[in-house]
This record gives sequence, C-alpha cells and structure tokens, in this order.
Amino acid sequence: MKIRLTRLIVMIMALVTSTGFLMLYKYLTDDLEDQTFQATEECLIDTAHILTGIVETDISEKTLQTERLNTALKKAQNHNFKAIIFQLIKTQVGTNVYITDQQGIVIFDSKNKLTGKNMSQYNDVLKANQNQYGARSSRDDENDANSSVLYIGVPIKHHGEILGTLSVYKAQQDVRPFITSRRKWITLSITMIALGIIVFTIAVFTWIFRPIGKLTQYANAMTRGERPISPKLGRGREVNTLGNALKEMRESLDGKSYVENYTQILTHELKSPLAAIRGSAELLQENMPLEQRHKFLTNIQNETNRSQRIIDGLLKLSHLEAQPQLKLRKNINLISLSNQIQTDHQHSLETKNLTLKIDIPSDLIIHGDKNLLLAALANLLENAIHFSPENGTIKFSATSINSQTTLILSDQGPGIPVYALTRVFDKFYSISKPNTSQKSSGLGLSFVKEVIELHQGTIQLENSPSPNYGTSATIRL
Repeated sequence: MKIRLTRLIVMIMALVTSTGFLMLYKYLTDDLEDQTFQATEECLIDTAHILTGIVETDISEKTLQTERLNTALKKAQNHNFKAIIFQLIKTQVGTNVYITDQQGIVIFDSKNKLTGKNMSQYNDVLKANQNQYGARSSRDDENDANSSVLYIGVPIKHHGEILGTLSVYKAQQDVRPFITSRRKWITLSITMIALGIIVFTIAVFTWIFRPIGKLTQYANAMTRGERPISPKLGRGREVNTLGNALKEMRESLDGKSYVENYTQILTHELKSPLAAIRGSAELLQENMPLEQRHKFLTNIQNETNRSQRIIDGLLKLSHLEAQPQLKLRKNINLISLSNQIQTDHQHSLETKNLTLKIDIPSDLIIHGDKNLLLAALANLLENAIHFSPENGTIKFSATSINSQTTLILSDQGPGIPVYALTRVFDKFYSISKPNTSQKSSGLGLSFVKEVIELHQGTIQLENSPSPNYGTSATIRL
C-alpha cells in the first residue's frame, strides 16, 4: 500500500516534534531537582555563617556558649506566620542547627536528637574541622529516598583556632513541593503547546489538505467522464475559491464540447430521414398511381415523425446532461410510483394481454426526482412491452439492503443479441422492435442511463440465463 507524500511528511514532522518535546521535557525536569537543591544549599551556607558569627561572638575563654543561639532558635520556631511561596504555604521554620566541639561531639542540637553523638566521621563536621567546605546529604531512612537531609558545616573559630563546628541542616522534603509544582507547570506548558500544534495540524488538514483531496477526486471523476457532485469543502475561503473556479472551468469546457458534439450528432442523425423525405417529395412530383402516391406520403409522414422524435429525444437528453446534479430531491414511495406507471401503460399491456407483476414493499422509500424516475422507468417498461410476446409476464421487483435499493424489471422477450449488450446505452443505437415499421430514435436507454447516474446510481441490462425469460434491467440506487 502506497503512502501519500503529504501524509509521510506529516508523520515525519510529528515524529520530529514529539522527539523535540520529549528532549525539552527531559532537559527541564532532569535539572529541576538539582537546581532547586543547589539554591537551597546556597541559602543554608549563608545561614550557617550568620549563625556561626553569633556563636563566635559569645565565645568566652575558648568555651562555646549556646544559650543565646538556643533562645533565638526557639523564638524563631514559635513564630506564627504564613508565607505563600510559589503555591507552597509555609507556616513554620524548617531549618535546624547542631554544634560540635573539637572532637566532633554534639554539644547542642535544636531538635534535641543528636546531643552527645559523635559526628566527626560525617563530611559536614569532618571537612569543617579541617577548615574546608563541609556539605553532605544523608538519609534518615536508608530505604526512603524522600528522607534525605542536607547538611552544611562551618568551623567555629576563636583567634584563628577551630573550637568546633556549626552545622545547619534541612530536610529535602521541605523543598520538594517546589519541585513538584514546577514539574507540573512544565508538563502543563509543554502539553498545551503540543495540543496547540496538534489542533493546528488538524485544522490545516481539515481546511486545506482534505478539501484539496476532494477536489482532486472531483477532477479525476470529470476526467473519466463521470458526473460527480461538487464536493463540500467547508468554510475555507481559499479552497472554496479553487473549487468554484474548477466548477466554472468544467461548465465552460462542457458547454463548448457539448454544443460541438450535439451539432455533429443532430446533423448526422437527420441526414437519413431528410434524404428519405427529399426523395419521396421528388418522386411525388411525377405522375403515379394513387396507391403509390399514398405510400410515399406515408413515408414522408413517418420520417417526419422520426425526425421529431430524434429532436425531442436530444432535447430531453441534452437537458439532463447539462445538469451536474439533481435540482430537486424528495422522498418517493416506490410502490406508489410503480402503480402510477402501470396505470399509464395499462392500455399497452392489455393490447398484448400482458401481466405486470409488482413485488415491492409498501414502505420502500427512495430519494430523488419523481418525474425523472417516472420517465426512466416508463421507458424501460415500454421496451419490455414492445419485446414481450403476447400473453407474457413482466415483473417489477425492488429490495433495500444497507441503504442500497435494487430495482429489477424483467420481461420474457427474445433477449438482447450478444453483440449489442455493450452498446445498448449508446446514443442512437437501437435494436429493431418486432411487428412495427417505426424506427426507434435510439435515445431512450441513453436517457434512462443519464437519469440513473444523476441519482448516483447504476443500471445494467443482461439476458436471463434461463430460456424464455428475456431481459432484466437492474438499477441500483
């Protein structure tokens, strides 16, 4: 199965765009957590140095004093406040402090959990005692990644001597709401951009590509000689302008070729009856018996009638062919239509003692132009009457399955010669009717075919495989 170039390009664009969005999302979210913790670490460094400065101010005889710091921290922790930070509501202090002596033993902890413990092996204390930048991240519960706590250690100095360390620590869980909130906003923003592109792509297909595809099918159908209905192109101004231009071009070209074609057809078909009339008229100028004169006058009358039938048939056919689509569509009860046809042709049926059997559901409805369908079906019935033997039967049946209606009109005539089956719908092609001296115009079945095609249907004539069962005309609407 071939994939259209336009669809292939759109698929490639969609793949590239999706990959770009995934890369952008990964870039923004992967660095989001690290950047947030880095900003938190920077604030903790400042806090640690400020608090260390307070402790260093209170040093007395190389002894670390924690009373004033403890009092200040307790007062801070008891503050009643409500801070709204990027959709996060903060109501209590989340930063804590512990102080160790020169050996790394905790002598003060604002949470009273680490007092007396030896923290000398941890990086914040170990590095700070070495006058280096001390930082670490440790889990309170090794099995829980959300229990991580960030520690920043700063040496406490007195006249250049390190007397201990001060570590500020904060649970990473306190800042995770910022990460979650920002990740949601990133996801929402990228999703909205992606949806916008999808909607734009769909709109382009709806307003441009799909209508252009319909116009292409419309043009191809015209090239094949079909009578397609002008496609519905939506409200797009550009495609409607193109569609109208294509329709006008079609009508213009059809009109030019139509006049030329029908002029040639009419000239050709009238040659024979006009020649017969002229010949009879010339002979009538001579002296001849009354009986022979009457014969030539009858011939003139027959050929005149034939010419009239040709002209009338061409006028009806040309009127149909000039219609790109039906002008009038109504719901038609098929049984009512068939009964009307039977009434109109009752005399012809009785003349040959023919029986018309109608097998059509009473509620079967078709959609179309009643007068045109009446004329087309009447034409088929007239042919069936002409070719049917006396005392024969003509059947007219209809069924409807899956929104398709099938009509079949069959007779018991001699059937259509094999050589004529492919030409019966050609203009001016006719088969001699039995027991009549009048010649057919050869336009009846062409008219029927045009009517059915105007209704977006098909018609087929075929001989019955069974002997003595004539011809069947099958119409699908």
